Amino acid sequence: MKIAIIGAGNLGISIAKGLIGSNAYTTLYLSKRKTEDIENFGNYQKVTITKNNREAVQNSDILIFAVQPNQLEGVLTEIKEDLTDKHVIISTVTGVSISRIEDLVGNHFIIRAMPNTAIAVKKSMTCLCSNEKGQKWLTVAEAIFNRMGTSMIIPENKMQAATVICASGIAFWMRLIRATTQSAVQLGFDAKEAQQLSLQTCLGAASLLIESGKHPEEEIDKVTTPMGCTIEGLNEMEHHGLSSSLIRGMQASFKKINNISNTAS
Repeated sequence: MKIAIIGAGNLGISIAKGLIGSNAYTTLYLSKRKTEDIENFGNYQKVTITKNNREAVQNSDILIFAVQPNQLEGVLTEIKEDLTDKHVIISTVTGVSISRIEDLVGNHFIIRAMPNTAIAVKKSMTCLCSNEKGQKWLTVAEAIFNRMGTSMIIPENKMQAATVICASGIAFWMRLIRATTQSAVQLGFDAKEAQQLSLQTCLGAASLLIESGKHPEEEIDKVTTPMGCTIEGLNEMEHHGLSSSLIRGMQASFKKINNISNTAS
């Protein structure tokens, strides 16, 4: 597959790393206005670095747009005349609807994808949706993103929520990991040991639920003995609003993304 990433910033580069690591392309173009910090990607086989978006589009079939929401309209206007019936547009741009993209470029194969930065290590949770024409390419998009993690096809009206849960969610989980690491340091471990303990425990918890298919509370019950230290800690956290804070934070992010969407529309 001939793939171009238009907007090789943090997310774009994470996608590029995932594509390179899974060998999921025949040629890969990375386009960015300032290419100095991505020049090293040109050392990979069949990867081209360019400042010219039109060059990237003209030499690719699958176009992954990873620019900022306020940049997308200008970029699509710039490359509109280079689009042909062969092109598949995959937008990872927060808050910009498929109908808005159609308004800008017409009725092409259009897919919205919301991966997260864990795509760089092939562990992304990516949500996908498309316009009617793009449905025939959804299985191809699934195949691409499944090589870099796990994907799920959802209705477009759930894409904003998926962005909060999966893309913003990476930051939420990072903050929890940082907090447990800080606690481990306070309990006597050095920083490196503390982070390893936190990371592996987090990984273990997620893996246990994925492989068993059980509800979190079922696994919590296994480690909370009567009058034990685990239930003591859980209750103290809940007294201070652990679950409530997470829920309220995600609701705040959801409100913000809807504001972004309204502005982008």
